Amino acid sequence: MGDYFFRAHGRYIRSSVKDKEQRIQDYVGYMLSRTQQIFTYSGLPDTIPQKMVELYLQTSGFVAFAEIKGDLYAVCGGLGGEPDAYYRPTILTVANPYLDYSASLKIGTECEVVLNDSLLMGLLPMYYRYAEQMVENDLTIYMADINTRLVSLLSAADDNVRKSAMEYLDKLYRGELGIVADSAFLEGIKTQPYASGGMSNQITQLIELQQYLKASWYNDIGLQSNYNMKRESINSNEAQLNEQSLLPLIDDMLACRRDGLERVNKMFGLNITVELASSWAVQHNEMSMSHDDDLSGSTETPEEETDTEEPQEGEEADETQKDN
Repeated sequence: MGDYFFRAHGRYIRSSVKDKEQRIQDYVGYMLSRTQQIFTYSGLPDTIPQKMVELYLQTSGFVAFAEIKGDLYAVCGGLGGEPDAYYRPTILTVANPYLDYSASLKIGTECEVVLNDSLLMGLLPMYYRYAEQMVENDLTIYMADINTRLVSLLSAADDNVRKSAMEYLDKLYRGELGIVADSAFLEGIKTQPYASGGMSNQITQLIELQQYLKASWYNDIGLQSNYNMKRESINSNEAQLNEQSLLPLIDDMLACRRDGLERVNKMFGLNITVELASSWAVQHNEMSMSHDDDLSGSTETPEEETDTEEPQEGEEADETQKDN
């Protein structure tokens, strides 16, 4: 958890694209910064920063509220003890050097545990999966980009021809015109075409893959982000196809927080509440309104029209004559 909080404080970090492990940590850290804005709390004690509550929840899968030396703190530790009837942990082991405190607390009596999600998974397993895939694709794009610089391979018959070729290429690099004055240069150097039209197609496909991975990551955390694999315009219905998959995880996270905070409020006499915030609140409200509109539209049944045509005057007379 501490690795993601003030990790670069006070120093400048320049990370190479080829440093895979650092790039993975960067992707995960940036996403954790974004998801700090999913929820907003009110009624938290001064000793409990909202950022640390969410950081514990998202990285560890849970956070515990416990009274330590007269103040309430949000803590993390090891879950264990003899399982209850549903094989859930009953003891939280806490050690905090700053507070000079360590104890094994009974859950439900001496502390209360708030879950990030129903299975205590947190968000890191998902984050690392997407981050590793995106870093691998970043490296592939990086290598493909460099390879596009190489239009052809040059081979020289001897050192003199090689030096002449290097001087010629160096002038081209500096933007100067080069002149070949020796026929031996033309006879001694050979070119082999290297780059092909398939290279540009490969880069396009890699960019599409990166967009797909990023959009899938955003969708999994409840943000609308469409990826267009059709390479053409899409209509509004196609843009809204994945809306139903955006809410379940966020709804589960919100329900777990509210359930846990209800028990915290009851144990410590507080009134802590949590709501969706930022883009997640907007997304949730828009989808709720759209769902309500769909329901109201489906309940409205149009009045049935009866095709009853009144007979004309001439027709009435004909019918009368027939009856007579």
